[in-house]
Amino acid sequence: MQRRVALLSLAASAAALSLSGCGFALRKAPNFAFTTLYSGLPESSPLGVELKRSLQSTGKVKVITDARQINEAQVILEVLSDQREKVVLSLNATGQVREFQLRLRFSFRLRTLAGKELIPASEIALQRDISFNESAVLAKEAEEGLLYRDMQSDVVQQVMRRLAAVKEL
Repeated sequence: MQRRVALLSLAASAAALSLSGCGFALRKAPNFAFTTLYSGLPESSPLGVELKRSLQSTGKVKVITDARQINEAQVILEVLSDQREKVVLSLNATGQVREFQLRLRFSFRLRTLAGKELIPASEIALQRDISFNESAVLAKEAEEGLLYRDMQSDVVQQVMRRLAAVKEL
């Protein structure tokens, strides 16, 4: 029994050492070239709320949403479009919908107060397919909501990575 415990602890130590030796490290909060950002996303936008929360959770960026305080921001995140679409993909023999495609498009650019463009107009487009069944409409609506939230989180993470890629103002 004692030998087994010793072998298990040795195996755990070897695994930890091999992970640290290969350069493995937990993901850290990104470093940004700016400390204040103005975002014109409305307070009612779920994507805007999640992006603001993600930026502020790093502890390195203050997000300004009041247009009267725009002069305090180092950079301005301009949202060019934020749209959701639901498109019919397929129909059955009787003409009823069998499958939808959910799309989320988010376009933005980042500039300084002086107008220097740091990130040119960029679009993030995501899509997910969802089957449809008339007998489970409420369940499919809930699934649709979950898929949109998942896509929204993905967009926020992509925007965060692009903002972190900006190296100089």
